[in-house]
Amino acid sequence: MRVLLFGFFALGLGLQVACAQQPATPEARLAALGIELPPVPAPVASYIPAVRTGNLVFLSGQGPIADGKPIVTGKVGADLTEEEGYEAARTTILRSLAVLRAEIGSLNRVKRIVKLTGWVNSAPGFTRQPWVINGASDLLVEIFGDAGRHARSAIGANELPLDIPVEIEIVVEVE
Repeated sequence: MRVLLFGFFALGLGLQVACAQQPATPEARLAALGIELPPVPAPVASYIPAVRTGNLVFLSGQGPIADGKPIVTGKVGADLTEEEGYEAARTTILRSLAVLRAEIGSLNRVKRIVKLTGWVNSAPGFTRQPWVINGASDLLVEIFGDAGRHARSAIGANELPLDIPVEIEIVVEVE
């Protein structure tokens, strides 16, 4: 029993040390992960990238687009693997975070990621949209910790604009 309790105590100390070593702010976590946000993308149609009302920021849908052109295209489950879709979702959420930072000044002002909606350009029969959108969700938790955990929908689509594999929008609570 003593050995078991000591093991749990040591494990607890290890977790506390690991947590203490993690950078304290989202901006510091980005730097520690070696992530630099891309330039804020210009809208590709008639909309604005972000709308703030009270302490909520609603971000328009983003995709893996740079300079108005898709970085990657195709349907997940046909042209792209699930893993490539996951990476496209991860790339896409970085574009969303660039828009968010431009809107609020610093990601350190994020109180919580409230909701994420992700569409996956899916081949017929492809049903693993949640695992693709995990690319965005997992990165949000890496950057924001528990404040990055969010409500979510992952939806299959038969087409997305410019043949992008994913489109993601988020709602964020800010201080």
